[in-house]
Amino acid sequence: MRTQMEKAVLFRALHERPGAFIIPNPWDAGTAKLLASLGFEALATTSLGLANTLGSATVSLDAIIENCRMIAGATDLPVNADLENCGADAPKAAAKAIGLAAEAGASADRSRMRPATHADRFTISRSR
Repeated sequence: MRTQMEKAVLFRALHERPGAFIIPNPWDAGTAKLLASLGFEALATTSLGLANTLGSATVSLDAIIENCRMIAGATDLPVNADLENCGADAPKAAAKAIGLAAEAGASADRSRMRPATHADRFTISRSR
């Protein structure tokens, strides 16, 4: 199994190489294994997919982190975590969520954060 650092280096390399890559959204360990077997190079969790499997419109940060842990542990691929705005607007709370995602074996998807807070959250999460 790759280390978290090896996965991070691989994930960065996927973003930096020419062209695009497709990153599918498994919703559990089984779909993560299936997608890895099909040749995908990275995975991204889906909070909506998780919520749907639970029959809910929303999902807690704890459930998202546990889902990240299961998906990251199911394959050797890098995993990007859909953290639903990190479950918080405050930078310190968001940094905690990013740290929890990293501990679970995933990187954080910051695409839904308000742009003004990206730098703050990144700086705080790096200082953890």
